[in-house]
Amino acid sequence: MNFPTKMYIDGALCDGAAKTDVVNPATEEVVATVEVAGAMQVEQALESAKAAFLVWSATSIAERQEWMAKLKHEVIKQEEFLRDCIHHEMGKPWSQTHEDWDRLVVSLEFYAEEIARMHDVGLADRAGTHTHRMAYEPLGVAVAFLAWNFPLLNLAFKIGPAMAAGCPIIIRPSELTPVSAYAVGTLCEKIGLPKGVVQILCTDSHATADALSASSIPQLLTLIGSTKTGEHIMRTGATSIKRYSMELGGNAPVLVFEDADLECAADVICGVKFSNAGQICVAPNRVFVEKSVLDDFTRKVVERAKAAKVGFDKNDDIITGPVIDARAWKRVKGLIDDAIEQGATLLAGGERPAHLNKGHYIAPTVLANVREDMAVYREETFGPIVSLVPFDGSDNLLAKANDCGEGGLTAYIFTRDLAKAEAYAAALRYGEVQINGVKYDIDLPHGGIGQSGIGHDCSTLALHDYLAAKRITRALEQGRKI
Repeated sequence: MNFPTKMYIDGALCDGAAKTDVVNPATEEVVATVEVAGAMQVEQALESAKAAFLVWSATSIAERQEWMAKLKHEVIKQEEFLRDCIHHEMGKPWSQTHEDWDRLVVSLEFYAEEIARMHDVGLADRAGTHTHRMAYEPLGVAVAFLAWNFPLLNLAFKIGPAMAAGCPIIIRPSELTPVSAYAVGTLCEKIGLPKGVVQILCTDSHATADALSASSIPQLLTLIGSTKTGEHIMRTGATSIKRYSMELGGNAPVLVFEDADLECAADVICGVKFSNAGQICVAPNRVFVEKSVLDDFTRKVVERAKAAKVGFDKNDDIITGPVIDARAWKRVKGLIDDAIEQGATLLAGGERPAHLNKGHYIAPTVLANVREDMAVYREETFGPIVSLVPFDGSDNLLAKANDCGEGGLTAYIFTRDLAKAEAYAAALRYGEVQINGVKYDIDLPHGGIGQSGIGHDCSTLALHDYLAAKRITRALEQGRKI
């Protein structure tokens, strides 16, 4: 299969300063050798975006909507190809590639509609001497740094609000999974999108990537990635005053109380934790289970772990694919081995599945008797590991759940006692709390607090990250003093 290899800069597909191989972690084979930008291409993209802002920001909402509709139409036409890009660049199970593709479609659709709902807001004047209104206008050039775990979904969360708001955007996908992003570049080129409105490029070094954030041209730096990366981008971006929107790391707790629907809890936890090989920022990390139901709940989780199909077969119902590369495999395996050495009990998985002799696979893993001093408890695992932590009424459960290290993104509660659920939800220091289920969609705000980020993806809140608020005041009587 011929995958896209060229960057999309200044309205054209182009070569870069170097090339890099993209390796399928399921087969350990090179699927594409893509172009990556050096300093010259980065500067070209920045200048193109700067020039485009003068035109794109003045473009009517109706015209922006037309361009978004054209791009959405091509994304729909190219569904299988775009999903194939993801399937091969990260070994993601075929069924799970649909979410990536679908989010790009709905993002282009949702934000094209949402921007039309943005209206000036009137403000009251206490003295009655002036009229006031708040207007919203495009913020400026945006630069987006994307994580590799949801190549098109992450791109979708940025391109939709940027295009709708009138902000040119430079998208820097991960060098591990640039193929699907480059495919979007080919679609932008195909529809003749005005140059500079969207640009997509990988970089040949960290220093070259830093040039994007260090430039004074961007007004917004947005990221989906680790807390460490977020800190780095904020430091390099401090050359000028900028706005930041970042979805960063998490260490999600799950509270499973004795009155919970244990089947539902096991389904949700295992469903999120074993799909995408657990490489999901909102995946449950520390599963606190009330001791009275620990044995029953553990049995249900182990059953699901052992039943989950692992592999890379487009025609099979695969649940768990590989982790992204050899380095990730070593880190995840190290967390498992360290926990076992310190006294945790391995109940399922923990190794490469016996039927797979290549690929960076870790079988869905269940660890019991996990303690607070273990690395698997303290760190975001980003792998298919369920860590079970027993608790009873004498434990300070809330304090343990809130002791999340760098994370403050997502928490889960399972109980039939809705008063209890609401009380814990109010006290948990996380950007979102999921009770007795899990739900994400383009119209629902997604973001963390603390070290898990600032700003939001999805919903109207994300659109506001790309808009500047302006107050316009008019005196009712000319010459009236302040």
